[in-house]
Amino acid sequence: MIFTETALKGAFIIDIEKREDNRGFFARGFCAEELDKQGLIFSFVQCNISSSDKKHTLRGMHYQINGAEEVKIVRCTKGSLLDVIIDVREDSPTYCQHIKVELSETNHRMLYIPKGFAHGFITLEYNIELFYMVSEPYAPGKEAAIRWDDPTFDIQWPTDKPILSEKDANCPDFEL
Repeated sequence: MIFTETALKGAFIIDIEKREDNRGFFARGFCAEELDKQGLIFSFVQCNISSSDKKHTLRGMHYQINGAEEVKIVRCTKGSLLDVIIDVREDSPTYCQHIKVELSETNHRMLYIPKGFAHGFITLEYNIELFYMVSEPYAPGKEAAIRWDDPTFDIQWPTDKPILSEKDANCPDFEL
């Protein structure tokens, strides 16, 4: 596994190391020992799958608060999407900064998201599937969200008319 720290401290892009032959390839998609060598949390209690049928479906920007903060490792297993994370850790030097990473079934790239980040994604094609592991069980009373087009972050999405849930369409602006 190849770990590349992003501009947001503690967030990593994880690329696989393929062992290829005439049959295809083999690669590790998870290795506790390698995550530990990077100093990353790797104890996961839940795995989730998100499926979206339509192109430009946007889910986010979500995060957990008040002791329910989650570490996530996300990977697109079908299709492609643009994954976005925002650092909402008030004591962080990259507070309120965001990055975007394209994840797809062909690049096999993963994103390690530490605690204290809002997370969302938009589908870049039809029929995508996102698989992600989380370090904490979902706590409905401890969830928070930021509106996808909050001017505080000026995220450049590939469309200005995404398909949104009612909940995501009505998220508040972020309070600094």
